[in-house]
Amino acid sequence: PLIKVSWHQKGDYFATLVSGSTNVLIHRMSKKSSQQIFRQQKIPIRSVLFHPTRPIMFICTGSHVYLYDLQRQCLVKKLFNGGQSMSCIAAHAGGDNVIVGGSDGKLAWFDMDLSNMPYKVMSSHSSAIRGVAFHKKYPLFASVSDDATVHVFYGKVHLDLNQNALIVPLKIL
Repeated sequence: PLIKVSWHQKGDYFATLVSGSTNVLIHRMSKKSSQQIFRQQKIPIRSVLFHPTRPIMFICTGSHVYLYDLQRQCLVKKLFNGGQSMSCIAAHAGGDNVIVGGSDGKLAWFDMDLSNMPYKVMSSHSSAIRGVAFHKKYPLFASVSDDATVHVFYGKVHLDLNQNALIVPLKIL
């Protein structure tokens, strides 16, 4: 059974992840073709996501987020979460900021221009985070958890690279 489907921004490609799988399949609608991007990984993959602007795929395992270049077919970067167990991922529209939800209830914001470690870690939920998402139009993001709450945050990413992102908790639903 499939556990994750992730669409590319342009709509012609989508990636699938099978339950308990260590493989990611990329499918192309126009050519009706599929391709495995890895042979076999030792670590189970929890989530996959296309980069919003570049030919890069985010691959989230329990302890790392890998940035894989789809054109050159090589690993570009590895993001560490400091030993926390990761469960879900979302990318900002600019592509340089990523939020990762953990099964320990912590939410990590990564600014890939700064470091491969989290810019900010928030202990917002008391239970495992199951989903995270950025708003497409406004500087907002949200996380949903097993504790039956949704936390909404204001997350402003500045165009000036000298300024860090501004993150403010807004509402608990």
